[in-house]
Amino acid sequence: MTIKDSTIVATGDNVVLPETVTEPAKTFKPRHPYQILRTLPKNATPAQQDSAIQAVFQPKEVRYSERPDTLHLPGYGKGKSALEITPLPKYYKESFFAGDSLFHPERSAGRYGMAGDTVPYTVRGDSGMSLILLIGFITMVISASGSRSFILKQLKSLFYVPKNLSSAFSETSAEMRFQLFMVLLTSLLYSIIFLYYCTRYVSDTLIIDSHYHLTAIFLGMTLTYFIVKTIMSMAVNRTFFGIKKSLQWLKVSFFLITSEGMLLFPVVLLLSFFNMNVKSALISVLIILFLVKSLTFFKSYLIFFHRKGFFLQNILYFCALEIVPLAAFWGFVDMMSNYLKINF
Repeated sequence: MTIKDSTIVATGDNVVLPETVTEPAKTFKPRHPYQILRTLPKNATPAQQDSAIQAVFQPKEVRYSERPDTLHLPGYGKGKSALEITPLPKYYKESFFAGDSLFHPERSAGRYGMAGDTVPYTVRGDSGMSLILLIGFITMVISASGSRSFILKQLKSLFYVPKNLSSAFSETSAEMRFQLFMVLLTSLLYSIIFLYYCTRYVSDTLIIDSHYHLTAIFLGMTLTYFIVKTIMSMAVNRTFFGIKKSLQWLKVSFFLITSEGMLLFPVVLLLSFFNMNVKSALISVLIILFLVKSLTFFKSYLIFFHRKGFFLQNILYFCALEIVPLAAFWGFVDMMSNYLKINF
């Protein structure tokens, strides 16, 4: 772009006629890095943007003023720099906030404020645990529907004592697999209940962060309890009452555990997916335990002590093989929960 100038130039006696004088146009010089970045393409890399900015804005050496500071302290001569005063007075170096960590941002300070409350763990928010419960529920319903006649026979036999042990009905392999599955499912339900108890009444922060690991620990403890109790009962019953009554009691104990799992499943579903109170869930579990142990006491009386004068022996048998193992198991669960707790 050129600018035309019609000024007449005179030199001495000669007069130069008006002519067109061209001047170069003033180039645009950006004053802000933003103006440079706007001229670059949109796909320019950060390195290209930095190079374009440095090509226009050359870094210059920073020169500090060497003029003396006139705002000197009382009692000192004028014109001295703060660097020349050695040593500086204490009240010049420190202030009222000198001891506060906020006055020294270069220092590492602790965390300020209050930590937020973490969202409590729920099975409903855990897709893995929800899937396990869903699979367990579907399997239980399908197996129970296929073993309907077996369940009805077992319910009738709870209040009936056959005249001879040979008249007791036998169980098929499918019915045994169903009961073993229900023992595993009952252990899983108890492990979930123990998990809620531990996070609600023991501590929110535990040594193990993964709830899957905690559930696996409680699951192993519950399975160990059922296995040890079954072995103890088989050993005692076979020694004092014979192998036939021992096998009959084994069938009854498996069915009672199966019934216990069926009763616990609605409680766990309400606790996991419908925001049931943990205290109410624990009370429901205690009621179920009371019902199952009452049936256990009654059935042990019918099988082993169905004679006059043997009621005291039945109480001793029930306390030794049912109440004591259950109390020991609960004490071990409580001890393990306190061991997993982080003590600050």
